[in-house]
Amino acid sequence: MSESKAMILGCTGLSLSADEIAFYRDEQPWGFIVFTRNLSEPAQITDLVAAMRDTVGGRNAPVLIDQEGGRVQRIREPMIPRYPSGTDLGDLYRQDRDKGLRAAWLLSRLHAFDLLRLGINVDCLPVLDVPIEGASNVIGSRAYGNDPVTVGEMGEAAAKGLKAGGMLPVMKHIPGHGRGMADSHFELPIVPTPRAELETHDFAPFKRLNKELMAMVGHVVYSDIDPDFPATASKTVMSDIIRGSIGFEGLLMTDDLSMNALKGSMGERAKAFIAAGGDIVLHCHGIMDEMKDVAAHVPVLSGRALARAQAVEAAFGFDDGADEATIRAEFNSLLAIA
Repeated sequence: MSESKAMILGCTGLSLSADEIAFYRDEQPWGFIVFTRNLSEPAQITDLVAAMRDTVGGRNAPVLIDQEGGRVQRIREPMIPRYPSGTDLGDLYRQDRDKGLRAAWLLSRLHAFDLLRLGINVDCLPVLDVPIEGASNVIGSRAYGNDPVTVGEMGEAAAKGLKAGGMLPVMKHIPGHGRGMADSHFELPIVPTPRAELETHDFAPFKRLNKELMAMVGHVVYSDIDPDFPATASKTVMSDIIRGSIGFEGLLMTDDLSMNALKGSMGERAKAFIAAGGDIVLHCHGIMDEMKDVAAHVPVLSGRALARAQAVEAAFGFDDGADEATIRAEFNSLLAIA
C-alpha cells in the first residue's frame, strides 16, 4: 500500500493482457475500475478482479464500478436485475418521504449483495448533483431530484445502504455538476452562477455528506470562483470550496481523465489535478499509452493522500448480516416491480 501510485486504472477486455499485467506490476496503481466491456458472466468477473489484485500483491485493492441503476448500470440482466434510476427513487420520495429513503437504502444494500460476490468493493454512488432546468442531460434521470434537500437525504440513505453491506460509496460529482449546460464527456461545462447561490443549492448535498471517505471531482468551471480552470485543475475550488466550504476531508479522485472536457495530454491532466490538491486520478479507458503517460506524472501516495487512501482500505469488510432474499423482497414490494 505504501508504494501504491496515485491512480485508478481500467483495462481493455474481459481478462488482463500480458502487457497490462506487467504494467500494473511495475506501476502499482492504488485501485482499478471496470466497465461493461470488462464484464460477461460471474466467473469471468471474479477472475478478472482477482487478477487485478494479484498484480498489486494480492491486497484488497479498491475495484470501482458505476452501478447506479437506470441508464448508468454497468452490470445488467441476466446477471443483475435492471434497477430503477435515481429519479425513479426520487419520485417515490416525493410521494412518501419515508418510503423513498427506505428504497434508496434498500437498492444500495442490493448493490452490495450483487457486487461484493464478484469482488467489486466500491460503487461510484450516490449522485449528489442537483440539476436545474435546461441543464445537460448528462445527469438528468440519474439525479434524485431538483432540490438539495431531496438529493442530500436520498444520497445519504444510498451511501448508508452501501456501507451496511460492506461496500464503500464515492460521492459524485463534487462540488456539483447539476448546472452544466454541456456534457463533460464531450465539452467543458462553464457555470457562471454566483458562489452564494452555489453554496445553498449545488454544494449543499456534498456538505451534508462531508464525512464520507471518497468523492469524485467533476470537470466543471465555476467562473465566479475560478474562471481559468475546471475544478479538477483548480487549487481554489479544491481548497476553498471542497476542503473549505464543503468541509470534505476524504479522498478526492478525478472524474475520468479521458473526458473531452479537459485539454492536454493525459499526463498533463493528471499532473494538474495532483498539483491542485487532488489525491488520486482516475483513467478509465485502459489505453496503454495513455496509462503510461498518467503513471509518469503521478506520485507514489504519501502524506495526507496516503492517509486518506489507508482510511478507505481500513473501512472495507463490514457486513450487517442482512438476508438478501428479505431485502430484495422488500425492495420489489416497495417499488412494485416484483
